[in-house]
Amino acid sequence: MLTVDYERLGLSPGDRLLDLGCGAGRHTYEGFRRGGQVVAVDADGSEIIDVAAMLCALAAEGSEGGVDGVHRGVQKETAPSTGGGTVVCGDALRLPFADRSFDRVIAAEVLEHVHADGAAMAELARVLRPGGTLAVTVPRWLPEAVNWALSADYHSVPGGHVRIYRRSALLHRLRHAGLRYRGRHHAHALHSPYWWLKCVVGVGRDEHRLVRAYHAVLVWDMTHPRSPLRLAERLLNPLLGKSLVVYLDKPC
Repeated sequence: MLTVDYERLGLSPGDRLLDLGCGAGRHTYEGFRRGGQVVAVDADGSEIIDVAAMLCALAAEGSEGGVDGVHRGVQKETAPSTGGGTVVCGDALRLPFADRSFDRVIAAEVLEHVHADGAAMAELARVLRPGGTLAVTVPRWLPEAVNWALSADYHSVPGGHVRIYRRSALLHRLRHAGLRYRGRHHAHALHSPYWWLKCVVGVGRDEHRLVRAYHAVLVWDMTHPRSPLRLAERLLNPLLGKSLVVYLDKPC
């Protein structure tokens, strides 16, 4: 389930791509599949190990390049010089890369977890080369505000969301970091009611029959490329899209 549009990001084979806060690796794998030199970074060591294993499996199946391994701690390094993947356990506030290391950067559903988000944005701008492009995704204000109103547990867990972004505030902070706005869209409209439902019945009650039924529909949609729900979601995204996706570049 991709949130970022790679065509709008402008990723080409051989581009150095940073996926900050890679999580389970959904954007990392797509960048790898498209021939990018992908560096996946996350603060969760267990996530990084799983992403490394999957990248190794993709390389073994014939994808270009290989996986350079799991790097822990903070150290200065640049992206790999040949196509493939590298995984790094690191901190968004102290990225272990030299200035101008990357052609493309993705930060998907990350900044809402970071207290010092301005410092994280400055780091994203620092490691992006002049002329490079960046995609940032955060929960959209309205669906997120509904979640917070329905359930304190939704955002009060350790590592949870610490703020709700309005688009204007997000863009102001990104511009302050030296980035230039290029465009935006919304994504995952069908996921907004799913999370509202979870907040109503209890965010931890994944076995609730209504939650399980809705989740099954979402999984079916994601695993069927010709799902008729894709059109419905595209039509609903401007109104109910759960994620705000903005595209920026770094002026030369």
